[in-house]
Amino acid sequence: VKRISITAENVEGYLGTPRYTRDEAAKTDLVGVVNGLAYTGVGGVLLNVETVIMPGKGNVATTGKIGEVMSESAKAALSYVRSRAAALGLKPDIDIHTHFPEGATPKDGPSAGTAITTSLVSALLGIPVRHDVAMTGEVTLRGRVLPIGGLREKLLAASRAEMATVIIPRD
Repeated sequence: VKRISITAENVEGYLGTPRYTRDEAAKTDLVGVVNGLAYTGVGGVLLNVETVIMPGKGNVATTGKIGEVMSESAKAALSYVRSRAAALGLKPDIDIHTHFPEGATPKDGPSAGTAITTSLVSALLGIPVRHDVAMTGEVTLRGRVLPIGGLREKLLAASRAEMATVIIPRD
């Protein structure tokens, strides 16, 4: 039996695969793609949110193994954006699909509201979101952003992901 130590420096040699790095898409400003921040039992993590707009009949879909609280947060974000539809010049005959990648990983909690709202508005208006910005905060139906928990862990996750700016609630 041979005992080996696998470190970040030698993992490529042992496994024949390169070390993990952020893919090039994550380093590009994209329409409808936003970096949220979440707090989990193992600390803070970057939570990606993606929204696409398609011709349709006004249907809305959310996917990515989200829990009940996060689903409610997505509904609140959508309702807030829809309540501002006329001011934003939005058409009612579109379908909206919001996805939280890494579908096998459970996700829950209300503080993705700002990321979901930003993703929706970006997709609806065709405005790219900066790839080096992350955000957290629950959004109400009136567009208010509520206080969050796990700030230290979320900031550490943003730092690990090399985010230049983090948007957090004032409180």
